Amino acid sequence: MAAVTTIRAAGGVVHRRTAGRTEVCLVHRPRYDDWSLPKGKLEPGEHPLVAAVREVAEETGLRAVPQLRLPGVRYRRDGRPKVVDYWSMRAAGGARFRPHAEVDDLRWLPVAQAARLLSYRHDRDVLRAFAALPAVSCELTAVRHASAYRRGTWTGPDDARPVDPGGWRQAAAVAPLLALAGPVRLLSAPARRCVQTLDPLAGLLDLPIEVDSDLGEPRPGQDAQERALATAGRLVELAAEGRPVAVCSQGKVLPRALDLLVATAGTGPGRDGPERNGRVGPRPRRDSPHETAKGTGWLLAFAGDRLVGADRLTPVRRGDGHPLG
Repeated sequence: MAAVTTIRAAGGVVHRRTAGRTEVCLVHRPRYDDWSLPKGKLEPGEHPLVAAVREVAEETGLRAVPQLRLPGVRYRRDGRPKVVDYWSMRAAGGARFRPHAEVDDLRWLPVAQAARLLSYRHDRDVLRAFAALPAVSCELTAVRHASAYRRGTWTGPDDARPVDPGGWRQAAAVAPLLALAGPVRLLSAPARRCVQTLDPLAGLLDLPIEVDSDLGEPRPGQDAQERALATAGRLVELAAEGRPVAVCSQGKVLPRALDLLVATAGTGPGRDGPERNGRVGPRPRRDSPHETAKGTGWLLAFAGDRLVGADRLTPVRRGDGHPLG
């Protein structure tokens, strides 16, 4: 008996602020005569987040920036299990909506009105989860540098150690994920392998790469916690500017910095790093939930100076259509 394959789909709760209120986008599908959240099936080997942004654009004509992951939905369609991943998305422009075969109408509605119009309970559940989220003020993306030549085989300075052939493939694979947030600046730790990891993204967006020492690993004799505080503070500073930025950092600092931002959420970290009552926040555990494999990253959502969401950005493995990890 042949195995039943799961249908994979992705979409978003696309929102905008109009006249001081939040409105969300719903679409009408003539095939089903229903009102739903924009979504669609993944293409073979496609990352769910890439599919979500693509499907929103195809169904609505909107360019949308993903912010926070929402609860997924599972149900059966034509006897097959179906899984839909959702993200909250900020409407960032795009072409005027034109009715087409899949979607013949689009409406922007306040959340309460949208919930009444939606045809399915599972869509209303997703919308309810969106309504409970804090308002995101800035999206950042952060990536750990890709695989580099081993220190034992490199005779020059460690900061000059380059990305290896596998690392170049990793950098090329993660670049489209980082680009989804629409970064307007690219910042890298000083190490050559960090700068090179952002090269494919720089090519996609036609942006220069800026070197930022606050994103680098501790030098000999420097305290690792202090370096993590500097990186966390730098991320907060960038978020406060309110413009999307992509950064590349290193394995000894990025997970610690994210741990600190999560641990001190809501305490108002400043430029010198997250602190509580003048003291450094709790030290991250060794088994950090933010451990980051080389060539993978994070979509970071901030509400003011608070990190309110960290969603892993892991490229899809060739052949199986699912993210690594």
